[in-house]
Amino acid sequence: VCSSDLAVPASGGTGGGPGTGPADAGTPTGTPAQAPGWAEPGGEAGRVAVSSPVGTDRVPFHGPRQAGIDTPAQAHAVFLALTLKPTTDRQGIQRMLRLLSDDAARLTQGRATLADTEPELAATPARMTVTFGFGPRLLQLAAPVLAPSWLRPLPAFGIDRLQPAYTGGDLLLQLCGDDPMSLAHARRMLLKDARAFAEVHWVQTGFRGARGAQPAGTTMRNLFGQVDGTANPAPGTAAAERIVWGGGSGPLRLTPWVPGGTSLVLRRIAMDLDSWDELDRPGKEQVIGRRLGTGAPLTGTAEHDAPDLGAVNGLGFPVISDVAHLRRSRTANPDQSMLRRAYNYDDGPGESVSNTGLLFAAYQCDVDQQYVPVQRRLAESDHLNLWTTPVGSAVFAIPPGCDEDGFVGDVLFDRAAREWNP
Repeated sequence: VCSSDLAVPASGGTGGGPGTGPADAGTPTGTPAQAPGWAEPGGEAGRVAVSSPVGTDRVPFHGPRQAGIDTPAQAHAVFLALTLKPTTDRQGIQRMLRLLSDDAARLTQGRATLADTEPELAATPARMTVTFGFGPRLLQLAAPVLAPSWLRPLPAFGIDRLQPAYTGGDLLLQLCGDDPMSLAHARRMLLKDARAFAEVHWVQTGFRGARGAQPAGTTMRNLFGQVDGTANPAPGTAAAERIVWGGGSGPLRLTPWVPGGTSLVLRRIAMDLDSWDELDRPGKEQVIGRRLGTGAPLTGTAEHDAPDLGAVNGLGFPVISDVAHLRRSRTANPDQSMLRRAYNYDDGPGESVSNTGLLFAAYQCDVDQQYVPVQRRLAESDHLNLWTTPVGSAVFAIPPGCDEDGFVGDVLFDRAAREWNP
């Protein structure tokens, strides 16, 4: 795991916790602008009480790879898709990315942006990450020679009911963190600086369990009550390295579109909780192929037990149905995998009691070779399709990280990178 993927508690003073005293209680030593956990600019007026370690935990922004991919998932996420204005050319893209990178570098470290009029709201980064992704149009304008062949809309699947309001985009900003207040502030700051170059195409927000509600490393649950992401490759392993970042050896030729880059497929999946409620518990477990309580396969006792896909019951029928989600999502090819980093969404009552679903974020080196074959099998005959409907879809090329004197996306303007020939 590279350094950009590790949450680092802020050093120095911690400040007072909420409700522990006046705003300047527990003032750290050093100048206010340099002390961790304190917003800048603002001086004395910018000092706010911040709890440690939750509020002051920071994930490094700079590094060879972007944070927010194999970083341990935070509790909240905001996905912003922007559409470039017709007047934004290659030079405009460069200026925009430089400006937004500076904003993101500050906000993720608990520092206010240069034009921040509410610097106090930047003081609690709470493991915030900002991850950039590029859509087809941005790459065609900035560096068409680098555009990977998979950077296009996914093939049409029969289960899709895609809505333009949740589909496509020229630039993605993925914001994740444990404090929804700081995320809301960061979203506003980034959009303020982007508005000269781009307009908002869509915004999607999601959540997981609150930080500390369950032991670290616990697999998340979706709103169907299912354990979601059991088969994820473990971060830091050779398998995760190859699946997300490419390289190594295996059945497929997995080469990143640029060194340190990867891809993101974001699918908005509506979940029909109202009709799901009509199923009894054994029926739900048959649909998934796993126990709801433990996440164990129907042929095992623990979440990470390997499923026995050849097991049959006393009547000779498969214990794990031929159309169970577990079976349809599995493959004999270890390279046909992805790193899932999903978030739930709940937009309140719609036409029925629930308007909920999953923001399914999947990272992989090559969309065509890794994601599409799995999605095609699921679309063909996954029993879960009776209760889920994809309503949004977008594909983005994730660029590498940057040095402190660079910006995310500087690879698009680098001659050596443009000559990269995987």
